[in-house]
Amino acid sequence: MRAALLEASNSPIVIVDDIDIASPGVGEVLIKVLYCGVCHSDFSNVNGTFPIPGPMVLGHEAAGEIAELGPGVVGLKVGDRVVLSPIAACGSCYGCVRGEFGTCVNASSISTGTFVNGSTGLSRHGATIFRGLAVGAFGEYALLDADGVIKVDDDVPLDVACVIGCSVQTGVGAVLNAAKVEEGATVLVMGLGGVGISIVQGARLAGAARIIVSDPNSARRDVAQHFGATDAIDPTNDDVMARVMGITGVGVDYAFDAVGSSALVETGMWATRPGGTTVMVGAAPIDQMAQIPVTLFMVTERKLMGTLLGGCNSKREVPRLLNLWRTGRLDLEGMITARRPLTEVNEAFADMHAGIGLRTVLEIT
Repeated sequence: MRAALLEASNSPIVIVDDIDIASPGVGEVLIKVLYCGVCHSDFSNVNGTFPIPGPMVLGHEAAGEIAELGPGVVGLKVGDRVVLSPIAACGSCYGCVRGEFGTCVNASSISTGTFVNGSTGLSRHGATIFRGLAVGAFGEYALLDADGVIKVDDDVPLDVACVIGCSVQTGVGAVLNAAKVEEGATVLVMGLGGVGISIVQGARLAGAARIIVSDPNSARRDVAQHFGATDAIDPTNDDVMARVMGITGVGVDYAFDAVGSSALVETGMWATRPGGTTVMVGAAPIDQMAQIPVTLFMVTERKLMGTLLGGCNSKREVPRLLNLWRTGRLDLEGMITARRPLTEVNEAFADMHAGIGLRTVLEIT
């Protein structure tokens, strides 16, 4: 098949047409990929923040049509239109039965680039090709566990729905599922890319009274107001913690790091009120460490938590988010600021690095 291949971190992605993809095995589904959003997690593989284990097809925020079913797959058929999920929540492991879907055993595939059994279903000239963030959707086809494939109605535009796969699930889920933000709460969102804007939308859906955003990019601060932000901070000119205290008087109830930065995590911890919660949503480089004055953190009853894919069970979350979109309560179209063909994937990452736009969607075929 034709695909965009990253052969090594810190090298350009190349378009090749000779990647072999296996037929689906038991419980697997082969997807004809039509659209895929470009996510910062992919960029972290490109720039070496998260080094890749070997040549890899990136892309994990995708939608397409079922091309082939493996043995034992039920509830799906060839031709179904689907959104793909980086976490194929199995529903039966230790984490899933407790409702902690981000800890599903299948979540390990995000970091390994393989299925749980170590296979990938992708090869080139006999050598293994890895699946970027457990999907590998910058190619004409993708092979997934059936649990990671969510059917959508025929009238849903897949070029819009694809962004639910990662950024929207992650951001809205971090608010509604992980933090469980309550109506009337105050929220700080640090970082306004696709995930950050989705957190803003999640806070609006939750009925937050104040949604304070912080980002050095003035264009993103301006557009955040459309999605529900009530106050904006330029962290290059203002002290975020001081501004938050000035707005709220006591600190926010919830702070979200949507970038993946230990410095922002520390800012969030002290921008929250005593008893407040800081949520780590962005994936920081693995060598970054946050410092916590343990006794002070304890006596003020502050909380720090992480979340992966917003703690979402995609089989429940994708239909829910699409219902919110249908009723006008969730803006998906406004998040997509560029569309490019697959051949312009390097340009899409250049835009991301320059802070241009929110989300680029690639047309795969």
